[in-house]
Amino acid sequence: MAKSILIVDDAAFMRMMIKNIVSKNGYDVVGEAENGQVAVELYKKLKPDLVTMDITMPEMNGIEGVKAIRGFDPNANIIMCSAMGQQAMVMEAIQAGAKDFIVKPFQQDRILQAIGRVLARAEQ
Repeated sequence: MAKSILIVDDAAFMRMMIKNIVSKNGYDVVGEAENGQVAVELYKKLKPDLVTMDITMPEMNGIEGVKAIRGFDPNANIIMCSAMGQQAMVMEAIQAGAKDFIVKPFQQDRILQAIGRVLARAEQ
């Protein structure tokens, strides 16, 4: 069975881009959210194998979203995606519980590599 992915980004084109990449490569996109608040609700309902999460979003940002999801499911697999490749943001995301970090604009290979690595670690 294909691994399920929840895509979280406030930019619809970014969600579509990630969706196209992961769908083409055998993953099942089970949901999309435009902010952390919606992401938390969808995570609880859909229980995806992995979440790609933008950092800068309205309502609830990605770091708050990671904390909320990890509070609900300590084993959640979350990969942060952000245009802000600042060291402090990366560290904050990892401390909040993200398992990997992708900087925008990202390459298809980098997304697939991060997803593959995080899911492989989760299965150990």
